[in-house]
Amino acid sequence: MIIFGGIQLILCQVPNFHKLSWLSILAAVMSFAYSLIGLGLSIAKLATEGVEAKTTTSATVSEAERFWRICQAIGDIAFAYAYSTVLIEIQDTLKSSPAENKAMKHASFVGVSTTTVFYLLCGCVGYAAFREHAPGDLLSGSGFDHPVWLLNVANVCMAIHLIGAYQVFAQPIFSLVESSCRQRWPEVKFVTMDHQITIPFLGGTSFQVNWFRVVWRSAYVAVTTVFATVLPFFNVLLALIGAASFWPLTVYFPIEMYIARAKVLKFSFSWMCLQALSLVCLLVSLVAAAGSVAGLIQSLKTYRPFKNEV
Repeated sequence: MIIFGGIQLILCQVPNFHKLSWLSILAAVMSFAYSLIGLGLSIAKLATEGVEAKTTTSATVSEAERFWRICQAIGDIAFAYAYSTVLIEIQDTLKSSPAENKAMKHASFVGVSTTTVFYLLCGCVGYAAFREHAPGDLLSGSGFDHPVWLLNVANVCMAIHLIGAYQVFAQPIFSLVESSCRQRWPEVKFVTMDHQITIPFLGGTSFQVNWFRVVWRSAYVAVTTVFATVLPFFNVLLALIGAASFWPLTVYFPIEMYIARAKVLKFSFSWMCLQALSLVCLLVSLVAAAGSVAGLIQSLKTYRPFKNEV
């Protein structure tokens, strides 16, 4: 985690999202790679061992815990589909021809369709291979343990993907904070002034450095790294973030903007259908949030970071 934070500390100094397009493409390729490896290993496990007819988890897991696990899984799914936080930044990288709205609609359709196919394949085949013993990460922990070389390749791909994903989600936050500070304190040179620094060992290459950007982004990376190290509950925290962000950003605001733009009449059939959709998604988010909190509490109860193991 410290190595991961160190890499992010360097990448976060890149001024804007546009200069990291190569990293986004690389992360997408890595995502396909480790997903295909996980899918292939699950199919191989099914081919050699077959589908288990019964589950043995029922004896050790109560119905209440099973319900909370289902709710937490819904939160993970919500996080996986909630890309609205970076939607504007993605649209800004599009060219003017064809029209941005048409290109974005096509890209969203292809992207969501492709990820849905992979989610369903990995989820269903993985569950068939492991049943209710399926771990949060099929490629490590209590998932697969061989072949080791292929698992190492998959985990390297996963690490590279997470490096890119961190930047994709962090860059909009950086941009928002920095633009707000520039507007609020335009006379403070520490915030607004860029300094040109020449790197002698790179052929005299020059970089524009803003000291506020360096301090603020470094502090952000440090805090998130410490938080991730202290609370290494990846799936639970993702589910909680997904539950908290899914309804307002992915459902409520887009629906309200569409109603305002299309001038949908209040209490009309279309208006009621849209409001019903928003209400259902709100209930799903609340259930997912409850399951995530229950999972986090359970993880904290069983977490022993300083326990000596023989």
